[in-house]
Amino acid sequence: MAASGRLNKELAEVGKDDKTSGVKAVAVTPGNLRELKGTILGPEGTCYEGGVFEIDITIPKQYPFEPPKMKFTTKIWHPNISSQTGAICLDILKDQWSPALTIKTALLSLQALMCSPEPGDPQDAEVAKMYLSDRKKFDSTAKFWTESYAQPVNEDDAITRVCEMGFDRDSAKAALEKHGWDESAAVNQLLGGL
Repeated sequence: MAASGRLNKELAEVGKDDKTSGVKAVAVTPGNLRELKGTILGPEGTCYEGGVFEIDITIPKQYPFEPPKMKFTTKIWHPNISSQTGAICLDILKDQWSPALTIKTALLSLQALMCSPEPGDPQDAEVAKMYLSDRKKFDSTAKFWTESYAQPVNEDDAITRVCEMGFDRDSAKAALEKHGWDESAAVNQLLGGL
């Protein structure tokens, strides 16, 4: 019971829109504090600037004595984050976790990692190799991935584009929400339903 009280308090803190810190986490389903969706705004002055990165967060039963399980769902080009699976190599999400840390501090640590990659302890060896051998190419690739995969979705524009294909607004919105605002997946669902 104490753990759920702490989680409620943490989510009240990290669930607010906070442009200063650039991190946020909310429950995926209201009332389920174990499955969260985190977002990190790409840090200014980095190749991730302007991006919005989503992170799946699973809170284990032993929390806060065990770290939250986190992985990027937004594709990102970074030595310490798998370009394939979104798995993260960060000590506080493994053996350096402390019950004094919170979901917000973990997200802030991920944001700091985006500013200062550690290619000597990579999650993605290919990305780390590029970071060390051709920094200019790394920066342009990371920026390209940010522009391709981490742009915030304008929900009204997405609904309008799907409606222009002949679908009603409510159906378009429902399909887009179901598919994480992926327009082609939403249209495929709507076409399959005809």
